[in-house]
Amino acid sequence: MANRIPRVAARAQDPKVRATNFEEVSYGYNAEEAQLEASRCLNCKNPRCVGACPVNVKIPQFISKVAAGDFAGAAAVIAEDSSLPAICGRVCPQENQCEGSCVLGVKFEPVAIGNLERFVGDWSLENGGIEATVAPSNGHKVAIIGSGPSGLACASDLAKMGYEVTIFEALHRPGGVLEYGIPEFRLPKSKVVAREIEEVKALGVKFETDVIAGRTITVDSLLDKEGFEAVFIGSGAGLPRFMNIPGEQLNGVFSANEFLTRNNLMKAYRDDYDTPIHAGHKLVVVGGGNVAMDAARTALRLGAETTIVYRRTEKELPARKEEVHHAMEEGIKFEMLTNPVEILGDEKGWVTGIKCIRMELGEPDASGRRAPVEVPGSEFVIETDSVIMALGTSPNPLISRTTEGLEINRRGCIVADEVGQTSRQGVFAGGDAVTGAATVILAMGAGRKAAAAIDSYIKSK
Repeated sequence: MANRIPRVAARAQDPKVRATNFEEVSYGYNAEEAQLEASRCLNCKNPRCVGACPVNVKIPQFISKVAAGDFAGAAAVIAEDSSLPAICGRVCPQENQCEGSCVLGVKFEPVAIGNLERFVGDWSLENGGIEATVAPSNGHKVAIIGSGPSGLACASDLAKMGYEVTIFEALHRPGGVLEYGIPEFRLPKSKVVAREIEEVKALGVKFETDVIAGRTITVDSLLDKEGFEAVFIGSGAGLPRFMNIPGEQLNGVFSANEFLTRNNLMKAYRDDYDTPIHAGHKLVVVGGGNVAMDAARTALRLGAETTIVYRRTEKELPARKEEVHHAMEEGIKFEMLTNPVEILGDEKGWVTGIKCIRMELGEPDASGRRAPVEVPGSEFVIETDSVIMALGTSPNPLISRTTEGLEINRRGCIVADEVGQTSRQGVFAGGDAVTGAATVILAMGAGRKAAAAIDSYIKSK
């Protein structure tokens, strides 16, 4: 029976080898492996996996196509709801979404939906892509600020409806967090990101890079002077947070955003690029999320002996289990129940160590997680010459400050309803700009909802 077939493991680089290079860790499935794994799907009449997917990919239908060897058909099914399958198959937290809701997972291992989506996405890119159905031009213009996952999803859906869509991107390459935030060894840029963005361009979406919203353009000017009838803000959350402890101003202290952007977008990891990057000999990453894992694993590949400091236990780590497992396999050290209190430096202003205190878990906090409490007298020092703060991010206030009538909350996030409508008529927002730092697929889901709302808004005018 299908549910008795063991889950097909994806092949991957040896940990000792991959810790020294930036090549992709997982090799993914070949055709035979994909068909075998697809055969495990129960084709539920009421598939919980679809409801758990933020963009509602028709999962059983595409998996059935894979099982039958109809990879083009599988790609066509996914393309109805997602324009970034090769990306989502790699970086989505499937264990908490589609795979976490898989009925087969109740008694056995869930179907490897992520690996199957990646296989289909890669197959599509290698075989010319899927020619999507695009409606004739309806003569209406929509502007999108930010070319990350929410902006790309919103643009794709609107373009298919016949809208003239222009995406404005602050940096010199489109992709947002896909391009500058996620490391090459998890998400290849030229092989995957750039090619899936080309698929979006093929729908007729225009891209304008090096355009800073709030400076080069404003939301008001797009609506009042440039002829756009609606604007979607998908600018993400790129403003890093710090602990505000002594020593954070020392040389050798970075935000994870800065470190990853320099390494990814500016190709600092490549020998044929002259981009300078400092990882040091010993490096400490403060934080326990996916960004912390990405920064730590990047630093390790740049030659630094790397330690992750986290104030709770391994059980509470917010990062994906797969990323934590890979980090441990590669030799990254973990100091759990540990919190920094001061960064130490020398007379020249360079980091020499990080003073920490041991923690213990007390009563649960408002989110239900047990709050960490300091253990008196337990201070100790970790010798290091570099520190990366990976403590989360918030939206850059530039757009909200330069847009008339745009409401923000106390966290600096744009206030929007469930379909993305903001306090300003004709202005919609979604993704991390609204929620704060979250996942690629949640941002895409918000972009799709906003596209439908924008369509309704323009048609009702």
